[in-house]
Amino acid sequence: MASMAVGSCSALIGSTDASPNLKRYGGLRPLLGSKQMSMRTTPAGFVACQKSPKCGRIRAMTSPTVSAPKRETDPKKRIVITGQGLVSVFGSDIDTFYNKLLEGQSGISLIDRFDASAFSVRFGGQIRDFSSKGYIDGKNDRRLDDAWRYCLVAGRRALDDANLGKEVLDTMDKSRIGVLVGSGMGGLNAFTSGVESYVLKGYKKISPFFIPYSITNMGSALLAIDTGLMGPNYSISTACATANYCFYAAANHIRRGDADIMVAGGTEAAILPTGIGGFIACRALSQRNDEPERASRPWDKGRDGFVMGEGAGVLIMESLEHARKRGATIIAEYLGGAITCDAHHMTDPRSDGLGVSSCIEKSLQDARVSPEEVNYANCHATSTLAGDLAEVNAIKKVFKETSELKMNGTKSMIGHCLGAAGGIEAIATIKAINTGWLHPTINQDNLEPQVTIDTVPNVKKQHEVNVAISNSFGFGGHNSVVVFAPFKP
Repeated sequence: MASMAVGSCSALIGSTDASPNLKRYGGLRPLLGSKQMSMRTTPAGFVACQKSPKCGRIRAMTSPTVSAPKRETDPKKRIVITGQGLVSVFGSDIDTFYNKLLEGQSGISLIDRFDASAFSVRFGGQIRDFSSKGYIDGKNDRRLDDAWRYCLVAGRRALDDANLGKEVLDTMDKSRIGVLVGSGMGGLNAFTSGVESYVLKGYKKISPFFIPYSITNMGSALLAIDTGLMGPNYSISTACATANYCFYAAANHIRRGDADIMVAGGTEAAILPTGIGGFIACRALSQRNDEPERASRPWDKGRDGFVMGEGAGVLIMESLEHARKRGATIIAEYLGGAITCDAHHMTDPRSDGLGVSSCIEKSLQDARVSPEEVNYANCHATSTLAGDLAEVNAIKKVFKETSELKMNGTKSMIGHCLGAAGGIEAIATIKAINTGWLHPTINQDNLEPQVTIDTVPNVKKQHEVNVAISNSFGFGGHNSVVVFAPFKP
């Protein structure tokens, strides 16, 4: 059981499981700070970020002997990111969130949402002072499971960020805009409460919201109901790989012509007695109760399991053609992605890392980039014994030359947000692209010797991102990798 539990951490969680602020002006979001970034309007009528030569970033090094594949040129099939929204342990403002990451601040603390004193694990990345004001009316807010509250707020903030508020949406063909926000656990609190009501009081006392607020598709459904979006709408639930699966599927809907815009990402709220208790039973969680802020420590020899987090991360994915027509601000470009399965074990990763390495390779093929072009990886890196090293070994298998490659672990500061992890980490990846700063991987005191790639230990680093990958892996052997890059017209 003990050996299985170590692997379980790895799969779910780890194995196979100062930047200018963005501010709105005239419906767009120019980057302020002339010494670092400037804006230019292209002949096509959309705004692109242009780096100033004075920003002093480290330039990406691509081997001159390698001929990069030709990237997609069809504006109907090129996918750009035009908005971002999140709910996190550091709040819902994206610049504040990323600045906290750059500072290396831990968001992990003792749980006070419920009495955890009898639990062997008593800490997590619990969200406090969350407000849905302006996004959810009071009556619904009181009824909703937190997973769906986080989803609605992150989704609406992403739409606002993309200049797709209600007045703008009402002028558009909403049948061409879809929603694909998944969850690994669904409405866990709603489910738990329903079961408790049945056991204690009988079936007649079960809430009528028990079923609808428990099922995993309800985040996408509620967001569509709230905004009137009538395009492709469903959810994907692949444990901790969920959000990346959603990005991959959403991009393919746009490429096939099913939609012009997709609202995609992941949401999760499992810091509850059943959530914490369930993962304790799996022996997946760190038990560093005396110093919770130091418990999540990817690639460190002293790691002993992952730390539970929660939140939501949502992107607005849009065809380049459509973004041009409406004059959207383009934040970054989604180049491609891939999904694979280990087909090996319910919780353990493959020892040869084949599922993960093949997923990375397939994502690069879909993105039409060579391994030599990639110089940043936002890793799944959950702080589990087997998982952290399995991911590193897979990366080393794909990227033969890693001297210019940097990787970091966002979970070292916010914990593992399960189905929302890929969504929140995609935003961290895009912020790295936009700012030229990589956040640190904190709590690295004694690095595993076989980790020979720069993990940005403990202190942020300047790094001009050429092409970035973001990895997510989940129970069941579900692997997912997505590829982002700076937008170039």
